[in-house]
Amino acid sequence: MSDVKAYFDSLSGKVDAGKIAGMNSIFQFNLGEEVFSVKVADGAVAVSEGAMEGANIQLTMSPEDFLALTSGQLNSQQAFLTGKLKIKGDMQLALKLQNVFNLA
Repeated sequence: MSDVKAYFDSLSGKVDAGKIAGMNSIFQFNLGEEVFSVKVADGAVAVSEGAMEGANIQLTMSPEDFLALTSGQLNSQQAFLTGKLKIKGDMQLALKLQNVFNLA
């Protein structure tokens, strides 16, 4: 099991339900060969492997940079400005990403 998969397998337990109340969005993470989709709806989080139809936002980065981001070793704004993180879709969701997923 990859470290990226382990992160997504444990993601549901990391999300504060109060922070996602009223949110209805699909986040797609394109991480090298691995793709994960996270659906946030009705105060719940559902993670699946692969792309999901209707993603509101797609985030693309290397698995190594993603793990650095989730551990606090890489700043999300710095990653975006240096091209390590590419974002397609709803930029308002991108701004909520760190807060919603409790990234370090």
